[in-house]
Amino acid sequence: MRILPRPLVATAHCDLPCGVYDPAQARIEAESVKAIQEKYQGNDDPDFRARAVEIKEQRSDLVKHHLWVLWTDYFKPPHFEKYPELHELFNKATKAAGAAGTKGSNDPATGQALLEYIDQIEQVFWETKKP
Repeated sequence: MRILPRPLVATAHCDLPCGVYDPAQARIEAESVKAIQEKYQGNDDPDFRARAVEIKEQRSDLVKHHLWVLWTDYFKPPHFEKYPELHELFNKATKAAGAAGTKGSNDPATGQALLEYIDQIEQVFWETKKP
């Protein structure tokens, strides 16, 4: 004598319909960070440099945000089983965007290192999207 029908159980690969997540968002911000670092190196004006540092730090935070969204919302346990290096890769990438990386450095080499981590994450991401 159930009044309500049985609940349906549904499973999904990700929290939102696929196609929402993309490492390109982190890449765009990381490319901005590196470009700002390069412009910083080529300009001696203290006001310009102060503004560049402020924007670079904001963009570095956005990189971390976009990486965390991928790490916590897109990638699921089966991905981490198949790609056991993924947790460490995300940890290194977010640290590369943090105080010990692009957020705390004006050296474009740190921006390049961040982009290389994002390249690796992107490769795994697109492998998981294959049918």
